[in-house]
Amino acid sequence: MIVAFDRMYSNFQTIVSLHLPLRTALALVVSSALVVHQIFKRYETYSILAHVLLLLVPPRILAIYLEDHFTHFLCILVSYTLYLFTLILSISLYRVSPFHPIAHYPGPLLNKLSKLWMVWVVSRGKLHLYLKGLHEQYGDIVRIGPNEVSIRDPSAIVPLMGPDGLPKGPFVEALANQKSEIDLGKWLGFFTYDLLSDLAYGGGSEMLRLVASHIFGQAPWMGIYANYIPQVSSTIRRLNESEKARTMERVKNGSIKRDLFYYFNNEDCQGAESTPPPIKVAISDGSLSVIAGTDTASSTLNNLFYCLLTHPKACNRLREEVDSYYPAGENALDTKHHADMPFLNAVINETLRLYPAVPSGSQRVVIKGTCGRAIGPYYLPEWTSAAVHFYSVHRDPRNFYPSTDAFWPDRWLIAAGQKGQQFPENFVHNAAAFIPFSYGPENCVGKALALQEMRMTYFRGGTGRFLRINKITSASVDFTSLYYDNSVMLIVLCQDNISGVKAQRDGFLMWMAEILYEAGVAAFGCNIDQ
Repeated sequence: MIVAFDRMYSNFQTIVSLHLPLRTALALVVSSALVVHQIFKRYETYSILAHVLLLLVPPRILAIYLEDHFTHFLCILVSYTLYLFTLILSISLYRVSPFHPIAHYPGPLLNKLSKLWMVWVVSRGKLHLYLKGLHEQYGDIVRIGPNEVSIRDPSAIVPLMGPDGLPKGPFVEALANQKSEIDLGKWLGFFTYDLLSDLAYGGGSEMLRLVASHIFGQAPWMGIYANYIPQVSSTIRRLNESEKARTMERVKNGSIKRDLFYYFNNEDCQGAESTPPPIKVAISDGSLSVIAGTDTASSTLNNLFYCLLTHPKACNRLREEVDSYYPAGENALDTKHHADMPFLNAVINETLRLYPAVPSGSQRVVIKGTCGRAIGPYYLPEWTSAAVHFYSVHRDPRNFYPSTDAFWPDRWLIAAGQKGQQFPENFVHNAAAFIPFSYGPENCVGKALALQEMRMTYFRGGTGRFLRINKITSASVDFTSLYYDNSVMLIVLCQDNISGVKAQRDGFLMWMAEILYEAGVAAFGCNIDQ
């Protein structure tokens, strides 16, 4: 083996000792960059080791052939500059050329070149509005990335997300392909930061959605490299230890009541099936149940109260319905009538139509080796990511008309054939296009819980009697972007013989604290403040 290694090293020395003309040496650098482009195109990877081997090693080796023509420093500078410039130019020309597999789908030039522009859009909290504008400009399918499209056509919902649909996109795939352990504490840190921000500052952090999911979802490789930035990783680690310790203790002590962990630990099973799952699985399930339902539910509840408070007639009508189902002296928190209240459910559905919790949809990808897939009337080549843009689908006049962009709960009563409701002229109500909880076997598992949570929170909040819109806020905030600006929408109104703004503020905070407390008990069987 030693002899073979010596022979290989000797051959390598012979190769690198070749004296090449300058033009030949530069051509070798350019050719190597073109070869690496083909490797990236065929084997797209999020491995840092692969990135180092393909981006840093070749130009360093090829710099040796330039030493006859430049100083040592210039050799390295010229080699890296020419190599990276050629690689970037080759990738860019291919992405905008007619030879790209999805070149026939329209979209902005910047989006075709890179997803970095989308990262900027997401960081401003305007992705749903940006994509809606693109669909209005380019049509039902828009190219929003080098290998990604956004779809507004409801006919793509079933083939894309149904039982025979496509698997999750590259961001989820990158997580699934990690061979090492997932840093649970990091993700719990995102959740903890959101929770503390909601209690102390009224919200606004949105780290779970904005940082962890949306930004890294636009450019998955950024999430891989972010873990190695000390300023990012150290802050997250400091935030997560208490949540991780609490979760571990909860799993260790077992269930006090039949909460979610009661089922996560298989405590409801008998015999061999009662064997608890691995501890990491139980922790992952518990954390996911909290994270998945926290940010989306809070934004939807804020949107619900906003829609009611900006439409007094609908708000008063809903209170009248509540009074008819729950007369004075009857407990409105008893859920026996909640699902049967038509206008309450119409208000919730209309809120979800205008402001779906995940407005940009759930990404899917056409896996390699399938020769592409037909998604409705569209053909998607291999390794193309696609998502149905819920926000645009819900606000398309071809699916919901009239008052497409307005809060009009009566559309749901008319579509259900409620007595006394008249069909307006050209009325359109495409129930198949209403997908606030996604669609298919991988849709929102907590749909029923989320709907009940919205009903309960509405009743617990006194049906919004003591709330109003902040006049300063309503004049300065663009309420089409409620997903990120909703932390400043609501304040307590001093009326109905309530003494003092402070008492109302404290009462409202106590109400929110009770909601968070009950959510913690439901998920972990313990108090939030433990």
